[in-house]
Amino acid sequence: MTVVVADTSPINYLILIEAIELLPRLYGRIVIPATVLKELIDDGAPRCVSEWAMTLPEWVEVRSAPLSNDSALSLLDQGERCAILLAQSEAKVLLLIDEAAGRIEASRRGIPNTGTVGVLRAASIAGLADLPSALDRLVSTNFRISKSLLDGLIAEDAVRKRERTM
Repeated sequence: MTVVVADTSPINYLILIEAIELLPRLYGRIVIPATVLKELIDDGAPRCVSEWAMTLPEWVEVRSAPLSNDSALSLLDQGERCAILLAQSEAKVLLLIDEAAGRIEASRRGIPNTGTVGVLRAASIAGLADLPSALDRLVSTNFRISKSLLDGLIAEDAVRKRERTM
């Protein structure tokens, strides 16, 4: 069974675009490091995010990340470090992480990973979400995505929808 470990950013954005329920529908349980929970309830977090995190649904499990003095993780924020360390401690894992440096480090360590956009794409493929409208809501936040990636995802989704109707 694959363990899905999430960093702060994908949870934050999925809450902001009212798509957080895609996580249990796609993956069942989600594991977050205690540090990520702390970031989600931080005073700087959007109110809806901190309110969600203060009453976690039963499909979220909070775990402590293993301790490490790994210098390769020193440039990442604490939530990313802990999510990578927690993911690294699992045999079969998928790490949900958005930040480029964190994804690069996770990939370097052989940890399969995807981000918020990957979750939305997977949900669309599974017939659980309308990708263009989810992406529209996502870009209305402060989420950064290139126009070429956005256009490519929407074009891919249109092809998939056409193929379903054939």
